[in-house]
Amino acid sequence: MSVTKEKLIEELNKDLEWEYASAVQYIQHAATIKGAQYQSIQKELLSHSQEEMQHAIMVADQIGFLGGIPTVEVEKREVSADSLTILKQDLEGEDIAIQRYKERIAQAEALGEYGLRRVLEDILMQEEEHKRDLLGVIEN
Repeated sequence: MSVTKEKLIEELNKDLEWEYASAVQYIQHAATIKGAQYQSIQKELLSHSQEEMQHAIMVADQIGFLGGIPTVEVEKREVSADSLTILKQDLEGEDIAIQRYKERIAQAEALGEYGLRRVLEDILMQEEEHKRDLLGVIEN
């Protein structure tokens, strides 16, 4: 996989769009999810939203450090009136993030951007934690 710094910045901006979307989606889902069995995850969704915004800040900082301009575009958001569907939509978003960050870590490594790699690894660990949180509720 051959990657340029410009391509890396482009892909980081797409990651940033997904982070913005995740933050918005989690807020909407927390307000929409219904049912006693979902009370504990409702607070977790709001926590996830705040963590996604922190990821957005971290990614935007790295884009700027690399000489790029962070995007203000937002990727697609998913909505539903069904609580289980909401959680599955959030899980899908986490799966996308995990896959994208694994790719970005490899690209950062290939370009010798070790500080960026470390930032992305920290984000990846938190995205994997979000996935575990969601699976814990979906599978029960």
